[in-house]
Amino acid sequence: MKLYVSRVACTCTATLALFAVSVFAQSSALEPARLAPDELKWAPTPTGTQRANLAGDDKKAGMYAYRARFPVNFKNQPHFHPDDRIVTVISGTLYVGFGEQFDESKMKALPASSIWTEPAKQPHFVWAKDGEVVIQVIGNGPSAVTLIPPKH
Repeated sequence: MKLYVSRVACTCTATLALFAVSVFAQSSALEPARLAPDELKWAPTPTGTQRANLAGDDKKAGMYAYRARFPVNFKNQPHFHPDDRIVTVISGTLYVGFGEQFDESKMKALPASSIWTEPAKQPHFVWAKDGEVVIQVIGNGPSAVTLIPPKH
């Protein structure tokens, strides 16, 4: 009798493991992609920036990557995201700060090839003070933006 129970337990465990792997594989939004710079499809956003999706979908579960283009003097007020992100400055110099209030004294100038991290729920803000800036964002969705109201 013990042998029969062991086989049933092993079969159930193996089935559950395969189900978990199957669910994980289905939730991945990453597909094979090869994009040259001239193939990027830039689209305007409601905030006055432009965005080009590179891989995945930040609104769905799984890895995603996109580029954002900020016009000169663009300020992104304090906000946070539910997911961890790694951001690379592709061109230009972006000023980045952490905190719930936009504070120029807390910003660091990050020229092209610099990176910064955005841990989940970490308030941050950016400024394209000196000219146009292009960044690349990599994260694991689903993602969103939560704006932090200014304190007076």
